[in-house]
Amino acid sequence: MEVRVTVVAGAKKERTVSEKNGTLTIAVKEKSERNMANRRVREMLAERFGTTLAKVRIITGHSSPKKRVEINI
Repeated sequence: MEVRVTVVAGAKKERTVSEKNGTLTIAVKEKSERNMANRRVREMLAERFGTTLAKVRIITGHSSPKKRVEINI
């Protein structure tokens, strides 16, 4: 399954919101330095979809807030 994600790094509260256009907006506390925000996004998606971290992979947007993520369930 492929999911489009918009990431808000450095947020005060972590949350996941489903948007009307089918994307997910994910707010994480980690800053977008040293890949910390990307790792936390992968962890949150793994929890949400009930899978392991190894099965969640960022396809595009490694250094952008807009990402395409592949999740193998």
